[in-house]
Amino acid sequence: MVANNSKYSSTRYHDSSLREFFSFEDVVLKGLASDGGLFHPHEVPNVGSDKYLGWKDLSFPELAYNVMRLYIDNHEISDAELKDIVNRSYSTFRHPDTVPLVPLDEDKSLYLLELFHGPTFAFKDVALQFLGNLFEFFLVRKNKNLEGGPNATRHHLTVIGATSGDTGSAAIYGLRGKKDVSIFIMFPDGKVSPVQEAQMTTVLDPNVHCLSVQGTFDDCQDYVKALFADPETNKIHHLAAVNSINWARILAQITYYFSAYFQLLKTKPDLEKVKFVVPTGNFGDILAGYYAQRMGLPIEKLVIATNENDILHRFWRTGSYSKSPKPASEPHEGIKEDGAQAHEAGVKETYSPAMDILVSSNFERLLWHLSLEHELETNPEVKYESSVRAAGQKIDSWFQDLKRTGSFTVQPEILNKARSIFATHRVSNAETLDAIRDCYRGDAIAKKGYVLDPHSAIGVAASLREIEQQKTTAAAPTVSLATAHAAKFAGAVELALQNEKGFDFNTVLPEQFVGLNDKERKVLKVSSDEGLFGIRNIITREVEKEKIAAHALNGSSSS
Repeated sequence: MVANNSKYSSTRYHDSSLREFFSFEDVVLKGLASDGGLFHPHEVPNVGSDKYLGWKDLSFPELAYNVMRLYIDNHEISDAELKDIVNRSYSTFRHPDTVPLVPLDEDKSLYLLELFHGPTFAFKDVALQFLGNLFEFFLVRKNKNLEGGPNATRHHLTVIGATSGDTGSAAIYGLRGKKDVSIFIMFPDGKVSPVQEAQMTTVLDPNVHCLSVQGTFDDCQDYVKALFADPETNKIHHLAAVNSINWARILAQITYYFSAYFQLLKTKPDLEKVKFVVPTGNFGDILAGYYAQRMGLPIEKLVIATNENDILHRFWRTGSYSKSPKPASEPHEGIKEDGAQAHEAGVKETYSPAMDILVSSNFERLLWHLSLEHELETNPEVKYESSVRAAGQKIDSWFQDLKRTGSFTVQPEILNKARSIFATHRVSNAETLDAIRDCYRGDAIAKKGYVLDPHSAIGVAASLREIEQQKTTAAAPTVSLATAHAAKFAGAVELALQNEKGFDFNTVLPEQFVGLNDKERKVLKVSSDEGLFGIRNIITREVEKEKIAAHALNGSSSS
């Protein structure tokens, strides 16, 4: 019998003609549900302290295997196969602890979880190395016993993604050279850092395609969703997603919350609870923390740190999820505004471009869970499946409103549930530079000389605020997530530290980045006039070229 946490549903499940449950392979290869929703585990397993404390001395790959095993039925991937996938995924990391915990200030009980020791120096490697190996595993299995011999049509996966910087390179490095996989990454032209663009466009493997799109990250993300919904595209291609809409990415990220807790436990044997602060854009990174908490990890609070693109911060203040500067409706009674506003022009460019996002896709998964809880509490006599359907209808209605009007407002009870788990802080552009400078000087933290990238600096700035607010209570240790290496954002780091005595950017520059800008590049430009039609044509043309080349190669090797 398949466990409920090995079965998956769509956040917008509201039509009885649709399939109710999906397998792990379904959700990995589909990425986005056909009704426009996101896949989520039908149930979240609560592992309990007796079980998870038994994981405290495991290596990161061993820990990842134990977490993932709970969500993947062994009829789909055996124990030996899953261990192999996990071990290969994390063998590419440079640090023996994979995601080491670094003390920034013992007196303030502030720690930094370094998530940037993978191949592209960003936290997304933790998930995308795993996802790349999953894609390969499923395709190899599908193509292993093809009927029709060598001339049979092979299963081919067309992977598409949008990136504000780090997802693109991490996905490319996870899938470059993989057989029967084409990857297309869209990024907003001129709106990612030079290092991020170079990391993507200097990968010359035939199955890798970078599309520089006129517009914003949200435009790129909209194109991805439109491709999944486009019947013509789906006739020709088997699409898969690498953005954090893909559940496998969230699953991989759950592991490092457990890892951080266990690393703390080694120095604090009396540790009870821990607080996590996460620089947040598309909401996937912090959503993994929510699932870790649901599984039983003693997390006191999950703190959302946003930049000036602050739709999430404003939601927690008002209960309205709105693209526009003013919420569509008045704030709920008793809720005070703090002056934070959206921007008339939509997404604002900041020093932390990976967080320059107007709509956070993964927020939908959180709202589904909170809505289901609300339905179950409001109508306890109703069958569970009826509550699931009602929650799906609510989610679908909200996100149709968002598409149509640019906003929606949730019930006060759902907002209160969100507030009981999460807190938020908004960090401005100027405050981001101040945080980089103050931490380097040792004015803000005890670990003098530490160089933060601008995204991690937002997390640390929010952490320091949170610690200051809680200084009169016996607060839990604070773990701030470091999402990228400082060298990926040279412009912001050098701007913050240009007048600091003794600072030399070359001292933080990894050898892998030396000469990167001088390498040959491969990139396709997409104008705003071409839009979805142009992108669809590019994908079809490039995939066909790959297939012809692969067929010719197979023919010559068999002759």
